[in-house]
Order: sequence, then structure tokens, then C-alpha cells
Amino acid sequence: MENSRSDSYAAAGVDITAGYRAVELMKQYVARTVIPGADTDIGGFGGMFLPDLSGMSEPVLVSGTDGVGTKLKLAFDLDRHDTVGIDCVAMCVNDIICSGARPLFFLDYIACGRNIPERIAQIVSGVAEGCVQAGCALIGGETAEHPGLMPEEEYDLAGFAVGIVDKSRVLRPESARPGDVIIAIPSSGVHSNGFSLVRKILTDSCTDLNDRFDELGGERIGNVLLAPTRIYVKPVMALLEKVDVRSLAHITGGGFYENIPRALPEGLGARIDRASLRIPPIFPLLAKLGGIADREMFNVYNMGVGMTAIVPEPEAEAAVEVLKSSGQDAYICGQVVESQVRMELC
Repeated sequence: MENSRSDSYAAAGVDITAGYRAVELMKQYVARTVIPGADTDIGGFGGMFLPDLSGMSEPVLVSGTDGVGTKLKLAFDLDRHDTVGIDCVAMCVNDIICSGARPLFFLDYIACGRNIPERIAQIVSGVAEGCVQAGCALIGGETAEHPGLMPEEEYDLAGFAVGIVDKSRVLRPESARPGDVIIAIPSSGVHSNGFSLVRKILTDSCTDLNDRFDELGGERIGNVLLAPTRIYVKPVMALLEKVDVRSLAHITGGGFYENIPRALPEGLGARIDRASLRIPPIFPLLAKLGGIADREMFNVYNMGVGMTAIVPEPEAEAAVEVLKSSGQDAYICGQVVESQVRMELC
């Protein structure tokens, strides 16, 4: 690539040599994600992956795509770019495991106002860390320099993941039954949803990202909000191997009221024990700063529950123990009931 350059293109705002430099810087991070089946030759026109289909009678590919959203504004303000890649991976892989699929590979897309190779490498380091946590390979991506479309110091980050599951093991909402137990799998905080409201709350309450609050143990609120989304792949895969899981729900935008019903068939509802929930202090703090009603908080945020698993009542305690033995805390938070009310807090 040493002979590839264009002064005219650079004058228009696109430095193609910066792109080559960014690729060289990110290769060390991509190498961390190599798993069997992955092609590690970054820089080709397409990422390749050879899946192991042994033991599967009808392999099904499951894909998911998402981005980090306006949480990126906090990364810009705090000038921290090494964690948002974890968010990007998490939002994709946490979705596809709800089908019972094991993630295989991930690709990212970074659009930036100006390609700063060191910053791009920081972003990709987070993507790679997310892939390591998810046990999948980062097999490619794209960095696009868009002068004039966005400010030079800003970027957008999105990606997609592909996983695999045998058709006979696909999780479906129709499997849930009245009397099943709902297991709460805690979040690491706000994750990557509702940040347009978060930013409005901070602006309206004149709260700076560096402000410290007793409710947060004296920690800066910006650090708490920027905490990366928890990746549930490995504990959930362990759970699926040992427990009869009916269905899973990833609690993202729309909170409890939108996402938990997606793991249930028509005619059944989720009855959540409000008192059982272990709500991190960032959520009541945001509610207080913004004057946000409790019902709205549960309809926007995960409120400390990043995922729920629905299991038969006799297996509930075993499910909790399997998750804990995999390094993921969990607890019982509710029950599936016959009801036309799809989600209720009691």
C-alpha cells in the first residue's frame, strides 16, 4: 500500500493512507479473537469463516445487527474510545443468543468525520475485547471517512454478528408455560439504551459527566454511564447445556414492558416481583434528576436486569446455580402466568 495515495482526495478530506495505518494498528487486537474456523487475513474484500457443523442435523444461522447509539456522545465528551466496541458486540451477540445460537463471527462498521488511526485502533480494541468475551471471531469490518457528513472528532459505530444453532434447539416463545419461573440476569448498568433520555436528564439538571454522587459511591457519573454492556454469551451457553430453558429475553430499548413479552406466547404474561429486583443506584439517581416516573423507567431501561431466562419451576434453582458457577450472578424475579396483561410489576 506504500504507493497508494491521493493528494486530491486528501484535499477533499479523505486521507487513504490514514486508513492503511489504522488497519496496521488494529491487527494486534483482531488477532486476539481468532477461533477455529476464522480466517485472520484482515484487509481482504470479505471475511471468511469455516463453521464446524459436526453434531448438527439441521444447522440454522442466526444474525443480529445493532450499534452503540447516542451513548457515543459520552465517549466523545470523556475522550474514551476503548469500551464502546464492547457495547457494539454485546448488543448484537446478546440478541442472537436469545434464539439459542452460539456466536461465530462479528464484523464492525465505523463511520468517522476524520480517520485518526490511533482512535480507530482504540475503538477496534474494544470490539476485539467484546469478541473475546463472546467467544467469536472478528473477521473483518469497514472504516469509512465521511468529511462534511459529521464533525471531524465524531464517529458512529455499528456491527453485526452471526451465530449457529441446531434447528431442534432453537428457543421459541411458544415453549413457555404458566407457572414457569423468570430468572433475572443482572446488567452492568444502563448498557446501551435510553441515552437520548440520559443526556436530556443531564442537560436539564445541569449535571456534568465529572460530577460525583454519594448514591454512586462517590464515582463520577460519566464513568458509571459509560460502563460497557455486559456480554452474556458464555454463561447462557452453559445454561442451555444444563437446563431446560424455555426462552430468553434481552432487556434493551423498551425495557421490561417491551422485551419480556417477546419471550412469551399470546395469552401468557410476566408477573415480576418488584421487591426482588436488585436495582443499581444509577437508575433511581437518573429518575430523581429527571423527574422520571417509575413506570417510564421500566419502559426505557433495563433497571439492572440485562437478560431474563424462563425455565420450568423445578429447574429454577439449578438455573441460578449454573449461571453463578459460570461467573454470572442471577436470581428469581417472577413467574409466567395466564393473563392478557403481558407484563406487570407487583
